[in-house]
Order: sequence, then C-alpha cells, then structure tokens
Amino acid sequence: MQIGYVYSDARGETDRLLADVAARLMAEGVAVAGAVQHNIACDDDHHCDMDVKVLPDGPVVRISQNLGVGSTGCRLDAGALEMAVAEVAQRLPGARILIVNKFGKHEAEGRGFRQMVADVAAEGVPVLIGMNSMNRQAFLDFAGDLAAPVPATELMNWARAAMVERA
Repeated sequence: MQIGYVYSDARGETDRLLADVAARLMAEGVAVAGAVQHNIACDDDHHCDMDVKVLPDGPVVRISQNLGVGSTGCRLDAGALEMAVAEVAQRLPGARILIVNKFGKHEAEGRGFRQMVADVAAEGVPVLIGMNSMNRQAFLDFAGDLAAPVPATELMNWARAAMVERA
C-alpha cells in the first residue's frame, strides 16, 4: 500500500500541485481517478467557491455553499462532496492511481473519500492526497505508517514510481 500526501502553507498551492500532477499523468495516457479542487473568486475579503473536478472527465461539482456575510460555520456542502465521491467511484475500475484533493474535516470524521482511500490503497493502487494542517493528525491516525509525505518537487517521480511498484 502506498499513500503519498502533499502539504503547502501557500493558499491554494496544494490544489494546484495535485491538479498539475493529474493533468500531466493523464497527458501521458495514465488512467487516473479522483478529484482535484479549484478555488474560484478567492481574495482576502471573501471566501472562495470550492469546486472539485472528478477525474478524468468531469463533472465539476461545487462543494461549497454560501452561508452569507459574517458566517463562521463550515461551508462544505456535504451532500455535494458525497456526490463527487460517488462519481469518482464510478471511474475507479482500471485506474492506476487515485488522486484526492484533500483529507479534510469530512474525511477526518469518517466520511467523504476516507473509505475509498482505504479500499483503493488496500488493493495496492497508489493514492496521492492533499493535506492541511487542521486535519493532519486525523490523517496520520487513519493512515499510520502506510502514508509518507511527498515533497512538491517530487510528486511526479513519486507517482511514477508508485505505479511501477504496483505493476
């Protein structure tokens, strides 16, 4: 089992890194499944709209909800995220790698992509997942020694090596 995770302090950088890896692998003809996140209309004064693109061929699912000005609650639309998970599940057969935008609060609580990550990794398919500091400990508790950090500069090398190991 191989689970690689990437983390960046820069806002949106982890999303960009994973989207780039997915695009490059798909351009090479690799069968990729998963979801990458794109944040729209980000600025310091307002929250981003969060969309995930289901790999390899869509759809794009808005996973955030607008809670209004001054809101402080979780903006994740749990139903939309679960819809994205179901879409990814349909595209899993034959995938050589699973890329997941983030092990977030939903996954930390046992939902979202959590079970899929466990199942796919148990089958020997490499998983590359984004990490944030808020849910890092929950992820490490979940993945244990099956997960390893992957430096941003090594993502493509890690993905290629992990797929070769499985072959």
